Amino acid sequence: MSEAWQDRVSHDCNALVAPQRNAARSGSDGGRSVSVAADERGSILAHQPVPGSISAGWKRLLDGGLPWRVLLTYLWRHGRLPRLANPVLFNELVQARKLLDRDERLPLLSDKVLVKRFVAERIGPSWVIPTLWHGSRLPAAPRWKLPFVLKSRHGSNQIAFVRSENEDWSAMQKRAAGWQRSAYGLWLDEWGYRHIERGLLVEPFVGTDGVLPIDYKFFVFGGRVEFVQVHLHRESAHRRVIFNRAWRRVSAEPHTPEAFGELPPPSSLPRMIEAAEALAAETDFVRVDLYDTKPHPSFGELTFYPGSGLDPFEPRSLDALFGTYWLQARSTRPTW
Repeated sequence: MSEAWQDRVSHDCNALVAPQRNAARSGSDGGRSVSVAADERGSILAHQPVPGSISAGWKRLLDGGLPWRVLLTYLWRHGRLPRLANPVLFNELVQARKLLDRDERLPLLSDKVLVKRFVAERIGPSWVIPTLWHGSRLPAAPRWKLPFVLKSRHGSNQIAFVRSENEDWSAMQKRAAGWQRSAYGLWLDEWGYRHIERGLLVEPFVGTDGVLPIDYKFFVFGGRVEFVQVHLHRESAHRRVIFNRAWRRVSAEPHTPEAFGELPPPSSLPRMIEAAEALAAETDFVRVDLYDTKPHPSFGELTFYPGSGLDPFEPRSLDALFGTYWLQARSTRPTW
């Protein structure tokens, strides 16, 4: 980076965060933080407000200097700097959450092993894909019925599908060891992932005839589902389509055939919406990922940083629309 360009970015960054820096120094109270309560069974319960403020969060952040990594990765992906002092777009709000939200529930609800107890207690055990094994070191040979799924408990997109005995197990072991060598979330400042115990888990494959099930990602703002992102053909010609709650297509992703916009809603959609809203009841925003499996839909994961806030929407106006719903939810339940 040239010195002149660095000075320009530094000037712009200071202008973007100056209002929050000033508010932090003045000590104004613009929000609240949360704590976690757990009963003797380890249940994750509703949060309890404790003293705190968004300004205090900004003071802690800015005392360590500008968040260059967040600023520059956002600039790289979106072509401009995020308005961290006053985020209004969905992807800007994801950056603010990464920098400010230290809700102690995030690591628990992002842990692919621990979250299953919460899901079972909140919406019932039939939604939970069983854990066949979890640990830190894979056995010398697989001992689970084929097909099965291997994934990390502490990261995202760290997954392998084992469908036959011809799979190279030693390569799987090396790949899984690589997942555990670093704290996931460090590079992209996703705080919730950084505090999950590193490890692995194995689950049964829940698709049909070796084909992955359709993945439905529910964007839940203030406890209400507003949008559903549908992922199709994830292992071949991956396509994504976003529908609103009334199942009208709102996205225009490139290379996605218009016919995908005519995708009918699944018969289980009302049940999945109800489940997603129950799981997200105490949050201002979370994405709830579910699979349309038979005979009953299955829970995938809870995602607090979709795309790390780096995936552009198409059309881009959706970034503002999603942000509006998040800001409305935050107006009634500010937690950071």
